[in-house]
Amino acid sequence: MFSFKAIIQKFASKGEKTGWTYIDIPKDIILKLKLKTKKEFRTKGIIDDVKFERLASYPIGEGNFIIAINSDLRKKLGKKEGAIISVKFELDKAEASQSHELLDCLREDQEACEQFLSQPKSHQNYFHNYINSAKTTATKAGRIVQTINAMHKKQNYGEMIRSLNKKNQ
Repeated sequence: MFSFKAIIQKFASKGEKTGWTYIDIPKDIILKLKLKTKKEFRTKGIIDDVKFERLASYPIGEGNFIIAINSDLRKKLGKKEGAIISVKFELDKAEASQSHELLDCLREDQEACEQFLSQPKSHQNYFHNYINSAKTTATKAGRIVQTINAMHKKQNYGEMIRSLNKKNQ
């Protein structure tokens, strides 16, 4: 497991990452990971005393990587931008959990299934996580319907969420 201290930062302007809260992974650790590609990878470990799994690390150019710190994790940590945190992590090779209910529905709708399978694996995982994080069966069912509708509109995960947010404003 790799250990380091980091400062929570936030992108003011960084294309699709604008507004993201993150920490930099030290370059020497990236070299020790001996990554075979320069693509995103998942991590697991502990930030301060909070355990995490399947937390995404993204390349930001010139061999540098960040770990995105989502709002749920920030709330558990009780930390904001500028705070110093202790990080211990390793690669997380576990597969993302899938929504079997979504897969069953996709089997019934060939057009939606083809569109879903054309999405990058990371986007497929976003949809699965969105559905699996529902706390009630009614919410889960609603999210499955939203996902199927998004496939018919040829939307990726981000486009679906933005369109849903516009409807709720």
